[in-house]
Amino acid sequence: MTAQPARPERSGPETASGMNVPPFKPSLVKAVFRDVTPMHVSRAAAWAAASVTRTVLTEIIDGARRAAAEEARKKLTPGDLVSAIDRNVELEVGHKWYDHSPTFRGLTGVLYDADGVIAPSRKRSRSRKPSALAGAHRFEAGVKKLLWGQGVTAVPAMVRDLDGIASVFLTDLARDAAMVVREGGVRRFGTVTVVLSDEPAPTPLPKDAFRAPAARRGDGRTIGRDDVLAATTMQLFGGRLRQRALAEAREATQNTLAG
Repeated sequence: MTAQPARPERSGPETASGMNVPPFKPSLVKAVFRDVTPMHVSRAAAWAAASVTRTVLTEIIDGARRAAAEEARKKLTPGDLVSAIDRNVELEVGHKWYDHSPTFRGLTGVLYDADGVIAPSRKRSRSRKPSALAGAHRFEAGVKKLLWGQGVTAVPAMVRDLDGIASVFLTDLARDAAMVVREGGVRRFGTVTVVLSDEPAPTPLPKDAFRAPAARRGDGRTIGRDDVLAATTMQLFGGRLRQRALAEAREATQNTLAG
């Protein structure tokens, strides 16, 4: 019997070369953008959005992987996701999914109406209109690639949560990018640096690191790469995750057409 070649070990985050191929295809990104805006999406914008979404999900999975490793597990559960978010507030993205998922039920607080009465939990909509929640399953293949890249697997409920967070995050990113185009730039900007108690403070950023340009370039009908980067700064409020997402998106779009 012929010996089978050994498979490479899967451990730790993906290598830099692997980061050049986003697990969320630009065609999927454009489909999400079409759900929220009729604007044209440039090739570079689609790659940038795919890269940012990959960076965010990679960071979330890494946090959950660390939580599972403390219990000597390589199969992630929704509890690991909650632990990751508890330990790093930067990972708290895709908030609309939290109201939909059983994982976060009871963790987001009790909702009250204007009269102080406890509001009933939301029911699933029967509307056929595309939404981030209805389209979450489209991200499953990409999520599984990211899990594989970090040498872990996940129970179905955890995969579903990661799908949902990815879908909601990218949908919100598309909405904000469209708003940047409509308004001709970002109206308000700011940065918040998150530092864990046991970590040294990061190097201060230049004053103009996240400042919006006086006026965006390009026409009012096309979402470009810089519009997605501006939307990223709105979705990720600051800290290492935002810096990394912006840097990797710029690198991922270096060889794409700007149009």
